[in-house]
Amino acid sequence: MGEFVLTDEMVEAARAAGAASREPVPTAVRYDRSNGRIVVEFANGSGFMVPARSLQGLQDATDEELAEVELLGQTGLHWESRDVDFRIAGLMAGIFGTARFMGRKGGEATSEAKVAAARRNGMKGGRPKKTLP
Repeated sequence: MGEFVLTDEMVEAARAAGAASREPVPTAVRYDRSNGRIVVEFANGSGFMVPARSLQGLQDATDEELAEVELLGQTGLHWESRDVDFRIAGLMAGIFGTARFMGRKGGEATSEAKVAAARRNGMKGGRPKKTLP
């Protein structure tokens, strides 16, 4: 088998390709009092804004508390005085808190048809017991 030679140019090309494929790196975060939004700025020049008081744990925060926002590494936001953390990717996906906070309560969807079916099933003795083979 032949010998593989790794040149400095190959290493630099690999590093450049890796850097280009990463998600944008946040460089700054601040609370914009004029519009009530948290603003995240990225190294590539892009930015992202989210309404601060729409986030779980920050609904009743003061402007001063909201302004205490800090970057948590390269992935999150942190408010020390409120003990609140959010992942930037989650915020960008529209996740502003737990499912219950956001109004999604699994298994609680009801309709007249569902109620009627549950009553009929209950009159039959409920769900059949599983039998072991």
